[in-house]
Amino acid sequence: MQESARYQAIFEVIKEVFSDKQPADNILNSYFRERRYIGSKDRRFISENVWDIIRHRRRLEFEAQDTDIRKIMIVWAKNKNLDVVFGGGQYGMLILDDDEINWLNNLPEILYPQDVEAECPLWLFEKIKDFELPKSLNRQATADFRINAGSRETIIKKMKDEGFDVVSTPFSPIGVRAEERINLNNCITFQDGLIEPQDEASQIAAILADVRPEHKVIDYCCGAGGKSLTLSYLMQNKGQIEAHDVDERRLEAILPRMKRLQANNIKTVKTAEVGQDYDRFIIDAPCSGSGTWRRSPDAKFRLSEKKLLEIVEIQSSLLDLASKKVKQGGRIVYITCSILEEENSEQITKFLSTNKEFSLIDMQTIWDKKIESPYPFVDKNCLKFNPLTTGTDGFFIAVLERK
Repeated sequence: MQESARYQAIFEVIKEVFSDKQPADNILNSYFRERRYIGSKDRRFISENVWDIIRHRRRLEFEAQDTDIRKIMIVWAKNKNLDVVFGGGQYGMLILDDDEINWLNNLPEILYPQDVEAECPLWLFEKIKDFELPKSLNRQATADFRINAGSRETIIKKMKDEGFDVVSTPFSPIGVRAEERINLNNCITFQDGLIEPQDEASQIAAILADVRPEHKVIDYCCGAGGKSLTLSYLMQNKGQIEAHDVDERRLEAILPRMKRLQANNIKTVKTAEVGQDYDRFIIDAPCSGSGTWRRSPDAKFRLSEKKLLEIVEIQSSLLDLASKKVKQGGRIVYITCSILEEENSEQITKFLSTNKEFSLIDMQTIWDKKIESPYPFVDKNCLKFNPLTTGTDGFFIAVLERK
């Protein structure tokens, strides 16, 4: 592709992403799928710059004082060779006209408000009440994996022999980390079913569920089933895990992963098939996804206050459902990938106020039994992971036991 055509492609993708109707990943994948003539180097260039613009959306809009995509692109490219970016031609970006050049040259010096500097919508920034946390969630995440066979040391050696720079995760005893993304199509260790992508905090959530082979376990609202697969590994492929999601199409995504990882103790169930007397009722709760903004920085712009209220109501109903399904002495494991209090601690406080037969488990006790690294939290009941404190996605974990 000609250089200007690359920037035109970036413009086209950003225009669709900033309409806030679909995830940026889906838009990029669809764009490239419909244009198979675009080579791998061009795809990488386009993708990297699209994500750069998304991660700096608030500042670019603030500088441009406009949401017009072309003006945003002009501000973004102001320190580049503008004759290249706006090179014209049949497939390139339109050449800058005199009015645009004059507008760019007369942009005032700007001091960013904190919410803009943190690259966070104002209403969310006011909820988070922490300048550094949204900033940390705007940086690119590490690539974390869970081992699925053998020892971690053996897996790390195998991946290094393939040319991947990986290390042990600091907390999860079954985690491996790379600082940069790995193309799994070129990773034999992955193809052989020896590793599975999973953020370290998500791994720990499964570990702290404290499952045993004799347990009756359900992973409710499991999506594509990442935690179900980890539970299968932790249970040594014994017992029975029920994987549930209201969207049966999402649930189908677990089937090829089960086959690759040889996870034979997972059974997918529909809502009508959910039973009673579970030892572990794991709620992988639908949430704002605010803890995963490192991986999906565009998601914060698709979230609204109305949508958040709907999500909170769903979470509350799921806790009520779990309270009726878990056996005496059994546990509800409540998990979100959110950093917002109304989805996390406030949900637990509300639930406990009306469900006196449940109490919070001392999480440090489970941690010390399952994980060698020192307990990194002050609170012993509700665990709050985030990039600042644990170097992971934002995750919340609470375990409630029925007396």
